[in-house]
Amino acid sequence: MDGYEALAELPVTIRDCELRQLEGETTSDFTRVSTEIRLSGKGHVGTGEDVTYETSHHDSIQRTGPPPLEGECDLDTFSEIVGDLDLFPDDEPEREDFRHYRRWGFESAALDLALKQADETLASALDASYDPVRFVISTRLGDPPTADRVESLLAEDPAREFKLDLTPDCDDDLLATLADTDAVRLVDLKGHYEGTDVDNPGDPEFYRRVLDAFPDVIVEDPAVTAETDPVLADEWDRISWDAPIHDVSDLAELPETGCLNVKPSRFGSIESLFAAFEHCESEDLTVYLGGQFELGPGREHLHALASLFCSDAPNDVAPRGYNDPEHDGPVPASPLEPPRSPDGLDWSS
Repeated sequence: MDGYEALAELPVTIRDCELRQLEGETTSDFTRVSTEIRLSGKGHVGTGEDVTYETSHHDSIQRTGPPPLEGECDLDTFSEIVGDLDLFPDDEPEREDFRHYRRWGFESAALDLALKQADETLASALDASYDPVRFVISTRLGDPPTADRVESLLAEDPAREFKLDLTPDCDDDLLATLADTDAVRLVDLKGHYEGTDVDNPGDPEFYRRVLDAFPDVIVEDPAVTAETDPVLADEWDRISWDAPIHDVSDLAELPETGCLNVKPSRFGSIESLFAAFEHCESEDLTVYLGGQFELGPGREHLHALASLFCSDAPNDVAPRGYNDPEHDGPVPASPLEPPRSPDGLDWSS
């Protein structure tokens, strides 16, 4: 499959940019706000999603309006233009990775528009075809943590698979109960967050309990310290990185592992994302895609990318209904079948 070079020279014509603020509740007990970016030109609309987490930043860009993007160029030039812009002109982001999130929103919208204007899908532009997408359901376990949500979802469909956020207050009985379901494929230790609601500092005793309870499960984002390093020493092949990675070069600052959670929004640019895919292929890393509680087109874009690059991996890209506490109705089962008539970067039927 060709990489970024197959997309870089795609022409794109932009006549207008519209920003739509989205809002929805989540099963993780917070209100998600994002911004849908709509670029239009030549009778087509390309969409992307800015998944910055602070609501104030979405309010701010609604006040300032979109940056000046009208014109004609190729995707590579568009990326250079966006990369040189201050996408937070009226407020300073709390975290530097928010700049990547917003850039990805604009770049993915431009890619979607360019593909539609060329009468292509992402698959056809890469001379590939879409495969069914396997996904896991990502969930926290509550406070205090219980297996209730996992058991409820399995009662509806025993074939479901999970990625679980685990914390030190998960006792051994709970870990054993979860392991006995044989449905857990990833656990997230969130050891690389600072100043967030999900901070989870490294705890070697907790790490050992998790590793012992789930001997065949991918373990994501442990904190690497003098205390935890001995516990992780024989487990690197199944350790995965997520939060610390914004570019392939970031891997040089971390222990070598066997897995990588690729979240396109973390990489910011299309070129950087494709460099990550190429690196994972060359190094024979297990790669799976992850999401950011997308409310709009961003989730479908993840399905398209996962379908092409890691369709049979435990992708953390469950359809929106699984993360929507107000959803009342059927939800698609894994794997997701490719759409009958995909268009651009869209992956809806």
